[in-house]
Formats: sequence, structure tokens, C-alpha cells
Amino acid sequence: MQQKYEIAVLGGGPGGYVAAIKAAQLGFKTCVVEKENLGGVCLNWGCIPTKAIIKNAEVYDLVKNHSSDFGISIDNLSFDFNKVVKRSRDVSKKVSKGVEFLMKKNKIDHIKGFGKIKSQNELDIIDDAGKTIQTISFENLIIATGAKPKSIPSIPIDRERIITTSTEAMILKEVPKEIIIIGGGAIGIEFAYIYSVFGSKVTIIEMMDRILPIEDAEISETLKRNFNKRGIKILTGVSVASAKVKKK
Repeated sequence: MQQKYEIAVLGGGPGGYVAAIKAAQLGFKTCVVEKENLGGVCLNWGCIPTKAIIKNAEVYDLVKNHSSDFGISIDNLSFDFNKVVKRSRDVSKKVSKGVEFLMKKNKIDHIKGFGKIKSQNELDIIDDAGKTIQTISFENLIIATGAKPKSIPSIPIDRERIITTSTEAMILKEVPKEIIIIGGGAIGIEFAYIYSVFGSKVTIIEMMDRILPIEDAEISETLKRNFNKRGIKILTGVSVASAKVKKK
């Protein structure tokens, strides 16, 4: 029997799940269709987990470079990058579980799968294999599918040496000896800091005249000075024409 909802929300990110909670609290029979974990990129691969890794980097940097300021001496300091990544993933899972609890608390159905609009009032739910597993009907549909990273046609993405998303950058198996980051916005800056602390030689390429171009100029300049002290190379006012994977 086809499930019927007054409001169906397509996408379980910050926009989608908050809208679903509000709809349910107003008395509407509501569902959220989401193929991944609830919370969207922010909770699962963006804001929350990157800050968890940044915290790891801050602690390591403090102990490595400033422990003597506190009268502490540490020999043979090291880190396990896989455990750094695992902690970040664990934090993300915990927060996502919290969103799941809110769904249950507000009696919202979480329908796992990819939602495809079938008709004016129907959604097909498709599994990972591309098979339609059910169809639901709705009176109103909220589309909150978010966004996706933009690729550059002249840069071939091989998912190994050249990656394109923060998701991939967050789960590298080891710290690269060198890394070039195209884009000096918030996400690029975060990973520049993280990998420089853990020992990578970092270069940032930004097409605007400064890093963090949408922030205050004073903030950009302060961060630039800090990054220069860390040995991070910053190239501004230039763009990347093409790139290729160097053969081993």
C-alpha cells in the first residue's frame, strides 16, 4: 500500500530536516527522503567533522610547539592520522544520531533512498542499485537537495592524486608530503591549516587578490601572516589553467 504524506521533504540536510521538524510540530504527517545519513554535508562531511580534525591539529600544534611555555617537556611526540580521522568520523556519527532521534521524537518517517519525482504528487524511492523500492504520495513537497562541488573541466579528477571534495580530503589514508589547494576560501583554508600542522608542504592558489576573499580584508591579512610563518605558500591573483597527474 502506498504511503501518503501531507508533506514530503526531499533531502535530509540542515534545510530539510529542520523544515520537516517544523512541519511535524505544526501537525502535518511528514517524511524525509534521504539516501545518506541525516544531517547533510554540514554534519557528516563539512562543518562538524572538519572542526573535529582542526581541534586535533590545534592540540598537536600546541603540544609540539608550545608545551615548553607551560613547563612541559615531551620527547618522541607523534600522531596516528588514521585515529585523527576516526575521531572526526565518530563525532559526525554522534551528531547524525542526534538528528535521527529528533526525527523519531517528532514522529517523522525517514525514508532511506534516492527520491525521484514521478508525478505531481508522487515520489519514487530508488536504492543504491538503481531499483525503485517504493513509491510515496504527497500533498506538498519541499525540495532541499543542497548543492554539489563544481569540477573544473581542464583538471582530471582521478580520486587519488587529484581530488575534488572536502569528503575525500577528510579521509586520506595518510598525510601527503606536499599538497596544492586550489581555492583560498573557508574550506581550502581549513585543510591548508590541518595538513600544514601535520607536516605537509602546502601551497594555496587563489584567483582573487587575497585568501578568504569574501571576509574582511583585515582577517585575510592576519591569516596570511600566520600562514606565512607556518611555511604555507600562498599564490593570489592567479588561476589554474590545467593540471595533470605526474606518473610515478
